[in-house]
Amino acid sequence: MVAMRGTQVPERAGRDGFAAVYAEHAPGAYRLALRLCGDPALAEDVVADAAAKVLVSWRRGSIEDTGAYLRRAVVNRLRSVQRRQAVERRWRDRRSGDHRGDLPFTHRSDHADLFRSALERLTFGQRAVVVLRYYEGLSEAEIAQVLGCSRGTVKSQASRALSRLRDLVGPTIRDEGDAP
Repeated sequence: MVAMRGTQVPERAGRDGFAAVYAEHAPGAYRLALRLCGDPALAEDVVADAAAKVLVSWRRGSIEDTGAYLRRAVVNRLRSVQRRQAVERRWRDRRSGDHRGDLPFTHRSDHADLFRSALERLTFGQRAVVVLRYYEGLSEAEIAQVLGCSRGTVKSQASRALSRLRDLVGPTIRDEGDAP
């Protein structure tokens, strides 16, 4: 046992111990990342990067809920990636002309593709709230913890996201109590 901040925490079992923890939580973290970014390769990279950062805290014994901690690390890493991509996109647009008016789903008829494309048009925060709430099934309090914000922010982001999705997709989006 290792003493830490007035509590007793079991010593970590090294890489093998973390491998078991990772094996337990990685599939859910991957699904979350994939739903947030839509790119399987990027989702894998983000989960691996997040897990590497989580390992450091895990070894210190400073993580109470590894699953929640990994989810938050995935969301934070994706937020960073999306910010970088936005900067790169603005730079490209300045060099080659702006094509922001093009809707990525105008030629698709399948509702799943339509919704996925509409989801990509939301801000990262709105998309994160929708995915965490309706796909991951987290409560407002859990979402606030993952995103590092208040429950009020989660509620307002959800409201704005659902309104924006209704504008983009139309009447196929159901009421807030239903999964989109």
